[in-house]
Amino acid sequence: MTPIEEFENQFGVLSAEITSSINQIPSLSGAEKKNLCNHTDKQIDEAKELLEQMDLEVRTMDQSDRQKYSTRVKSFKTELGRLEKDLRRSKLAFRDEAAREELFNLDDPRNSEDQRVRLLDNTERLERTSRKLDAGYRMTVETEQMGQDIMDNLHRDREKIQRSRDRLRETDTYLGQSSRVLSTMMKRIIQNRFLLVIIGAVLVSVTVITFYFAFRS
Repeated sequence: MTPIEEFENQFGVLSAEITSSINQIPSLSGAEKKNLCNHTDKQIDEAKELLEQMDLEVRTMDQSDRQKYSTRVKSFKTELGRLEKDLRRSKLAFRDEAAREELFNLDDPRNSEDQRVRLLDNTERLERTSRKLDAGYRMTVETEQMGQDIMDNLHRDREKIQRSRDRLRETDTYLGQSSRVLSTMMKRIIQNRFLLVIIGAVLVSVTVITFYFAFRS
């Protein structure tokens, strides 16, 4: 099993445990609920560390595998973001109607109304904060994905430039060889022409001498 597959299995087990804890939190109260919330927060942190390790592992992969596993890691991040949101909601859930009545102090309608208004205000603030955190998280994921895409493009461009340089070197080598061949051919042509001139001069000399002795006789 490859390291990335081990990370995926660990994340699957951890996300299942987180989901189980989130489902149990609303039914608890007091120290028991607090302890489970703290434990689930630690599990969320462990899942984030796993995703960081997966990110590092994906960046060392070949281009053919990198895109596939990058998509998986992105889906895991989305799932973890959903689990974080569910955890925040479960922390705000009440155990039962009796706990809600105790919090609102229904024996005093005015106090109950004031507390309900304050609780609603706090809930709205938490929801706004949660939305901002979610938006920030999505922006971080998108920025990271954009950065990864840019790195991939730069890597591909560098490979293209390297291949172009290799082709230029090969072309330069071929041109050098062709230049040497042409130089050798030119030398041979010059030598052949020089030999032809000498042969022509010899033939002319022989012809002149032949005619000279022929007319003299």
